[in-house]
Amino acid sequence: MRRPSVADLRPRRSCLAVPGSSPRFLEKAKSLNSDQVFLDLEDACAPLAKPSARKNIVAALNEGGWGQRLRVVRVNDWTTHWTYRDVIEVVEGAGANLDCIMLPKVADAAQVQALDILLTQIEKTNGLEVGKIGIEAQIETAQGLINVNDIAFASPRIEAIIFGPADFMASINMKSLVVGALHPDYPGDPFHYILMQILMAARARGVHAIDGPFLQVRDVPAFEEVAKRSAMLGFDGKWVLHPGQIEPANEIYAPSQEDYDHAELILDAYEHATSEAGGKKG
Repeated sequence: MRRPSVADLRPRRSCLAVPGSSPRFLEKAKSLNSDQVFLDLEDACAPLAKPSARKNIVAALNEGGWGQRLRVVRVNDWTTHWTYRDVIEVVEGAGANLDCIMLPKVADAAQVQALDILLTQIEKTNGLEVGKIGIEAQIETAQGLINVNDIAFASPRIEAIIFGPADFMASINMKSLVVGALHPDYPGDPFHYILMQILMAARARGVHAIDGPFLQVRDVPAFEEVAKRSAMLGFDGKWVLHPGQIEPANEIYAPSQEDYDHAELILDAYEHATSEAGGKKG
């Protein structure tokens, strides 16, 4: 199975969270201009709603209408008793119409490898192309961050490493007023080290680095400020929790015209320097 590179992957500038427990939201998401949708079986679904949410998601994926969006399902993490049934029911029911499984709270490489093995078994059993379904690994704990390099290289299915700020902040007892926002009492950016660790692992592996959500969904200027910080570091996209965050994310994580023009100049200069005329001058 060939490992993907960033150049091979479709954009993930905006990754829209959609609760699997709501058929109405699942249908609405098809009309929104996000690069990716992830249909959520984890935090967005109450425990008693998870079995019906699996059925909703399978139906929504098979109905189609998603256009060119990446279709992702976030299952529950391996410490719960829901993960196995999440993966089995979704992939057996709609594996042909699914791009990736998102695994939350990844603690080590073994958890990714376990998901890889399970996916391979389901693909073989159901006549799906082996390796077709990618994996997005979500880093939400101190243990996950310490192991992020191993996690990034744990499987050729890995397509993205994602920061999950809410659970991460809880795991290290970080004080904050708003998940994903800077704290007024801290003079720097408390997320900088975390984001850089994730980014380095993703770049070394050649996959996307995705920033997590900003929970004050109505405060678009604050969302833009936070998004610009991770975009400047080199992140490829960000979770969006509300339609109003989609277009800002698409714009912030896309190359600017200035970036494009500069790249063109570099390519032109390189072409000239390596041409016969340019070589003679050198």
